Amino acid sequence: MYRLPILACAALCIGALPAAAQQPMNDSTRVALNRVFAAWSAADGPGCAVGVSRGGILVFQNGYGLANLETESPITPASVFHVASVSKQFTAAAVMLLARDGKLSLEDDVRRHLPELPDYGHRITLRHLLTHTSGLRDQWDLLSMARGRFEENRITEDDVLEIVARQKALNFVPGTEYLYSNTGYTLAAVVVRRVSGKSLREFADERIFKPLGMGDTHFHDDYTEVVKGRAAGYARRPAGGWRVSLPNYDTYGATSLFTTVGDLLKWDANLFTPRVGDEGMWREMMASAVVAGGDTTGYGLGIATEEYRGARLVGHGGADAGYRTYLGRFPEHNLSVALLCNAAQANPSALTRSVADVLLGDRLVPAPAPPTARATLAPEELSALEGVYVHPVTGGPFFITRRGDTLVAGRTNGPALLPMGERRFRVGTQPVELEFTPDGGLVQTVLAWPRRTPVTLRRQERSQPSRAQLEAYAGTWYSEELGATYTVVATDSTLVLRTRGGAERTVYPAYGDTFAGDFLLAFTRGRGGRVEVMRMSSGRTRGVRFERVRR
Repeated sequence: MYRLPILACAALCIGALPAAAQQPMNDSTRVALNRVFAAWSAADGPGCAVGVSRGGILVFQNGYGLANLETESPITPASVFHVASVSKQFTAAAVMLLARDGKLSLEDDVRRHLPELPDYGHRITLRHLLTHTSGLRDQWDLLSMARGRFEENRITEDDVLEIVARQKALNFVPGTEYLYSNTGYTLAAVVVRRVSGKSLREFADERIFKPLGMGDTHFHDDYTEVVKGRAAGYARRPAGGWRVSLPNYDTYGATSLFTTVGDLLKWDANLFTPRVGDEGMWREMMASAVVAGGDTTGYGLGIATEEYRGARLVGHGGADAGYRTYLGRFPEHNLSVALLCNAAQANPSALTRSVADVLLGDRLVPAPAPPTARATLAPEELSALEGVYVHPVTGGPFFITRRGDTLVAGRTNGPALLPMGERRFRVGTQPVELEFTPDGGLVQTVLAWPRRTPVTLRRQERSQPSRAQLEAYAGTWYSEELGATYTVVATDSTLVLRTRGGAERTVYPAYGDTFAGDFLLAFTRGRGGRVEVMRMSSGRTRGVRFERVRR
């Protein structure tokens, strides 16, 4: 039986901002906005809630799809979502309020408040925690490495503190790089509790949520707690259909805010007429950090800045389990969008941009045309550029592979490289340009804001070890930093990693004693060429040390 798509609420549904603060929208614009969410309006699938305001005044809100597939409850603007990393700006605001109270400074050494953290020989400040420039390894990557799995186990604040305290090294010297790390925000929540004497949940409720009338918002510190009106999270099954996908966290600060699109717009309205904090505080939160060397990171204190079609876009996204969220504002256009989805496959950042296309139209500069090839290279010219190119800081390999008359960025497949010249290429539709140098270098330049210093990768000989050579890496390895043991098994062409109840992980030869795949593994040899140390890295965690226990 055909069922109508679910559109849960008209434009002026009650629940976001007071009725007196709402403005009407014409029908054609409302229809165009509903069309943006057509893919998430199915009567038998998850979807999204959206709220839009102009200058702090509500102009549109609606719900699409189902909040619960079992009860067939529709999503409405009043549906409560886990908003993942959108939580970070509230944690940062709590720290800023304590700074305004004179109870701490963003320049405090974090060990003043968290003396149990290791002394890495470099000062880490609270500002470093909030700007992702601390060098601390990411808590989720560490826990995933330690447990061999992620979604199945409950994660508590004590779990995070315990594994962070185990770490014997940083990703980098604080203040020298930007690398997103959830650890900093969980630690910031602990700092709020120790300095204020109240949990982040209590502090934020008292100092932020109640003053702004955010009655449907709280930091969730017990994942078993019943929450009325909650939208369940979902992820697609490979064979089709949906499965429940819920976070298993009893930790917050980096995540775990529960809220609605209406409450988020109340928070956003506070930026125009501050009742919590002041204009100086908000300017500081939105100001991008600058790392040693002068590069701008595009990230402030829980808020990121980017550009879309010539307009500044300030906001933050979130992704946990089956939830995808975004809160963004176009300051020069006084336009704000809160967008919360309960499907892992949703892309609220892209949907927000589509909303802006409808509402801002020709006030935005035209979207650039997709890049097209401007040169043609002979097969032998393409083959000469194939290889593995290594990042100078992380040691991560970047594979360039020839596929017919095209180069792709990847070991076996990936985005096509579009030739812009004899040695210059664009990476598919991404704002990334690659230029091969005669001396075996590969200069990688990001063309989007914030512009950063180009990075030169160096070409290395791609390794192709035999089964006998791979056996040199096999054995049992233990990491004190993780409290975990891994078994490494050699196959004919790969290494397979096994630990506890986790799924097998596979890595492939890259160069020298380095392997890439589910993790980046770099082995170190000792006397006589024997492999003695294994270091494991992932996107946000570098160089976790393992010692060989036995072959």
